[in-house]
Amino acid sequence: MLGPFEIVVSGVELTPSAPKLRQLLALLSLQANRTVSMEQIIEELWEDRPPSTATTTVQTYAYQLRKTLRLVEQRDSGPVGLHTSRGGYLLELPPDALDVDRFTVDAQRGRAHLAAGDTVAAVTTLREALRLWRGSVLSDIRRGPVLQAEAVLLEELCRGVMELRIDLELELGRHHELIGELTGLATANPTHEGFQTKLMLALYRAGRRSEALQVYQRTSAVLRNELGLEPCLDLRQAHQAVLAADDSFDPVATTDAPPPSAAGFAQPPCHLPPDVTLLIGRDAQVARTSEVLTSSGRSAPAVVVAFGPPGVGKSAFGVHTAHRVRAEFPDGQLYARLVTPSGDPVDPADVLADFLRAWGSRASAEEVETASLDERVRMFRSWTAGRRTLIVLDDVVSDDQLRALLPSGPGCAVLVTSRRRLADPAVTRSIGLTPLDVVDVLELMVNVLGRQRLAQEPKAAVRLAEFSDGFPQVIRAALWRLELRPYWPIRKLVDRATRESAFVMRAGVPELDLLASVERTCRTMSPEAFLVVRRAAEIDGDITAARVAGALPIGEFDAEGLLDELVEVGLLEVDGPEAGHHPDNFRYRFRPVLRKAATMIDAPPGSPAIGLRPVRTLRATGVPV
Repeated sequence: MLGPFEIVVSGVELTPSAPKLRQLLALLSLQANRTVSMEQIIEELWEDRPPSTATTTVQTYAYQLRKTLRLVEQRDSGPVGLHTSRGGYLLELPPDALDVDRFTVDAQRGRAHLAAGDTVAAVTTLREALRLWRGSVLSDIRRGPVLQAEAVLLEELCRGVMELRIDLELELGRHHELIGELTGLATANPTHEGFQTKLMLALYRAGRRSEALQVYQRTSAVLRNELGLEPCLDLRQAHQAVLAADDSFDPVATTDAPPPSAAGFAQPPCHLPPDVTLLIGRDAQVARTSEVLTSSGRSAPAVVVAFGPPGVGKSAFGVHTAHRVRAEFPDGQLYARLVTPSGDPVDPADVLADFLRAWGSRASAEEVETASLDERVRMFRSWTAGRRTLIVLDDVVSDDQLRALLPSGPGCAVLVTSRRRLADPAVTRSIGLTPLDVVDVLELMVNVLGRQRLAQEPKAAVRLAEFSDGFPQVIRAALWRLELRPYWPIRKLVDRATRESAFVMRAGVPELDLLASVERTCRTMSPEAFLVVRRAAEIDGDITAARVAGALPIGEFDAEGLLDELVEVGLLEVDGPEAGHHPDNFRYRFRPVLRKAATMIDAPPGSPAIGLRPVRTLRATGVPV
C-alpha cells in the first residue's frame, strides 16, 4: 500500500494486472476484516457513473479475486479469504499482512518509547516505520473517492511521523546527519514551512548561517509569489534567531544522547565532504542510485558505480547522493578519494588504514600500521559484517582498487565514482553520467547569476552554454569568472573563452579545472594512449584506427586497442563503422570541449618518444603518404 500496490507471498508476486480488479482489491485490503458495502465499492470503481451492470460486474471481480486468494492460501500464509456478507464483501487477512498495519504499529511503538523517555529507541522505531514507505500510497492505482480519502489520511500520518522523528533527531544533536534529508524535503515541499524551519535549524547548528538565511529568503519569496502569504511565526522566529545568533537556537543538552553504536564508537564517523549547493539535471540518476543503495532484503552490499568523462560532475553527483541517503546508514559514512591531485592511484591499504582508525578498531594502531593489505581487508570485512555503513569511493581507477575496499555486511552500501565503467561482479548497478543539455546549463546559469543578468544578454548566455558543451566543470568555471567580475558582460567572457580556451578550462581552482581533470585521466592510461589522445585531437572529423595508424608508426590493430582505451575513460565516444567500410571499423569522436583540452595538456612523465607523421596528410585525405 505504501507505494505501488502489490501482493507478495513467499517471495512470489500475485498482484492482479486488471486495473479495476487491483482497485477493488486495494479497497478491500485497506478495510481488511471489515465489511465493505456494495454501494462503497460501486462508488469507488465508477464514482457517479456506474454502469447498469455494476453489481454483476463486482460479483465477477469477486470471483476472480477468490481464485487469486486461493493461491495465497496454498502457500500457508495464514487465514486469507474473500467472504460475501450482507450487502457487501469482507476480506479476511492475518495480522501484520499489510505494510499499512505494520507502519501503524511501529509508529505507535515509537510514540510509546518517547512517552517512556527513551528518545533514542523512539527514533530507531520511527525510522523502521518510515522505511516501509516506498512512495505515494497506491501510486500505480486509479484512486476513486474512497481510496483517495484513505491515501490522504495515510500520507498525513506519514508526514506527522517523519516530522516527529526529525524533531527528535534534532534534539539528539544529529543536525549534520539531517541536512541532506531536510534539503530534499524542503526542495520537494517549498511551501511547507515546518520543513523549511527545521532545515534552517540544522544548517545553523552546523555552522552554516548564510545558507540558513538563504532558506528563509527563498521560502519567503515562494510564499509571497505563489500564495500571497507572509512566513509563519515559527519561520520568522527562526530567521531572527539566526540573524541574532540566539543561543536558544543552539543544541539543547539532553540526557537522551545516543549510546555507543553497534560499530563500537560513541559518534559514528561521517567523512563526507560538504554537500554541493546545486546539482542540476541529475534528478533521475540521483533517485535511481538512492533507491539501489537503500534497498532492503539484500544478501550482499549494494554497489553503485557512477562513471563518465572528466569534467562531467561525477564527484559532485556522488557527494550529493551520499548526503541524500546518509540517514539510512546509522553506523557511519566513510569517504576516500582514490586518485592523488597529481593523478596517481591511491594504495587501497592506506584507505583501509584510515577507515579502521576512523572506526576506532579494536586492533591497536600499531597492529593496523604493520598489517599487510590482505590483513587490513580482513579486518575491514569483519568490522562491516553486521553494520549499516555507507562507503563513498571517489575516482576509483581500477577493479582491483574497488575489490579491496568492499565491505561484507549486506546492510552496507558502496557508492563509487570512476572515469571508466568497472566490471567487478560485485557491482549492483552502473550509472552513466553524460554532459547536460543546453536547458539544464541555462538553468544552472540562472541559479548562479540570476535571471535578470541572463535576460540582458540572452544570445551570449546561449553561446556560453554551447561553449561549455554541457560539462558542469566548464560552465561552473565560467560562472566563477563572472561572479568574480560582476561588471563583465557575459559576451566579454564568451569572446575571451573563444579566443583563449585555457581562460575557462584552466581555472586555477582544482574543482573547476577541466585540463587538470583530463591530465589526471591520462595518467590512468598507458603512456602510448596519451600520444593517441594528442594525435587524434588533431584529426578533423571522425577518427578511425586507420587514420591514427597513419599518424603514428603503429598498426591498425594496436591503434584500435588504444582508441578503445580512450573510450573506456570517457575521452572518446564511438559511433560505429564508416559507411561502406567493414562493420568492425568503428568511428570515434571527441566532444568539442574535450578535443580542445586534449590539444592543450602536457605529456605525462614516461611517455614514449614515438615519431609522428605529418598531420597535414590526415586533414587532406585521411590517408597517410
